[in-house]
Amino acid sequence: MNEPARRLSVVVLVLFLALMGAASYIQVIGADDLNQDPRNVRTLYREYGNFRGPIVVDGEAVVWSQPVDDPFNYQRSYTQGSLYAAATGFYSIVYGRSGLEQTENALLNGSADALFWTRLGNLFAGEQQQGASVETTLSAGLQEVAAEQLGSQRGAVVALDPATGEVLAMVTSPTYDPAVLAGHDTATVNENYAELLAREDGPLINRAIAGDTYPPGSTFKLVVAAAALEGGYTPDTELYGPQQLALPGTSRTISNFGDAECAGDEYLPLSDALRISCNTAFADLGMSLGWGVLERKARDFGWDEPLEIPLPVTASRLPESPNESETAMSALGQFDVRATPLQMAMVASAIANDGVLMKPYLVDTVRASDLTVVSQTEPEEYRQSMSAEDASDLTQMMVGAVSDGTGRAARIDGVEVAGKTGTAQTGQDTPPHAWFVSFAPADDPVIAVAVIVEEGGETGSGATGGSVAAPIARSIMERAIQLDAEGDL
Repeated sequence: MNEPARRLSVVVLVLFLALMGAASYIQVIGADDLNQDPRNVRTLYREYGNFRGPIVVDGEAVVWSQPVDDPFNYQRSYTQGSLYAAATGFYSIVYGRSGLEQTENALLNGSADALFWTRLGNLFAGEQQQGASVETTLSAGLQEVAAEQLGSQRGAVVALDPATGEVLAMVTSPTYDPAVLAGHDTATVNENYAELLAREDGPLINRAIAGDTYPPGSTFKLVVAAAALEGGYTPDTELYGPQQLALPGTSRTISNFGDAECAGDEYLPLSDALRISCNTAFADLGMSLGWGVLERKARDFGWDEPLEIPLPVTASRLPESPNESETAMSALGQFDVRATPLQMAMVASAIANDGVLMKPYLVDTVRASDLTVVSQTEPEEYRQSMSAEDASDLTQMMVGAVSDGTGRAARIDGVEVAGKTGTAQTGQDTPPHAWFVSFAPADDPVIAVAVIVEEGGETGSGATGGSVAAPIARSIMERAIQLDAEGDL
């Protein structure tokens, strides 16, 4: 063979090897990435061509797939979509997935490893692959009451079963209907998504668990009180609560709501300080305990800890190395203390459950298409937040706040309710956030609730946690107690 022919054969061999290598890479190494690429229409057709499992609330499918006469074969449908959007999320051929549609996608579309034997059975039977059903912990009755009570006000509600950690209600407002993003007309879906993004009130934000965190205001006094009880204080321990408290190293002072006096002689028991939500007493208490003590106790309740329920939860935040005056503000749930509504529901839940914080969860049972159980969530202890004795003392202090304190609007006839109000300042020119956290019945809790209404809701600058958020929580707790008595909770 002459030299030119030999060179040409080498070039051809190299090209052939490159072609083989590229094909091997695409078919083996890069196959998964290509399959996951949202621009891959074949992947979309294949995924939509299989029956996707339903998402279930109280035994009824609130999300399901129905056959349609187009290349995608199935259309995702949502019953009361706006009511459950915070949990279900959306499933879109244009914008992908969110919520449970995302976190449980492999189960819903049938590709999860846990469904291997189901897929094998379908293959041998010549049947189409089918996804599993995902049964949530949500209570339809509580979800409806929470959404109705919150109304069009910006905010969120989270309700937990203190004994198990089940998420009984999760409502965010404003909300949206996932159906407008689930259509197969891409132009319409793009238009609908653009409209949702353009809205200033942020309907796509899940304020309950994953939106901006909020200053918890006086609801954080529960954490401070828990730290004090652990440090040897009792409900009868006298605290210093003047009408105004000077902040060390500054010219500023802390005052009470309405510039009121907490006690005539400037001293009052810890129980009364919580009952009337005395700012100066808790600011002074925070400085006496020290930031390290408050920080450790907050972490005992789950602060600064990433969490999945399985939806990803934004971690609540604490200030870094605050000075003495900043510690005083932090003890009031201000400065750089931030929390999600779920976090505050966890605080109430831990107190209600004898100091044991159960890990919150939203998915109860997953069933294959033949209704066999694929997985079932077992309640899991997440933290020992405080001792049972301290939790009992704090419960009684919270009962006092509802029976004869700032939380009177949450009272339920014939039932002891434990609660704590919060009115969190957000800036000089904006109304405060209104908070209420609670559980009931106090002696045998079936529900723990956290409510936030952003910037005072319809009340505006005159809002307080007691006047705006407490009535919402009361309605939810009343419904929970009724459902529990009927055996439906």
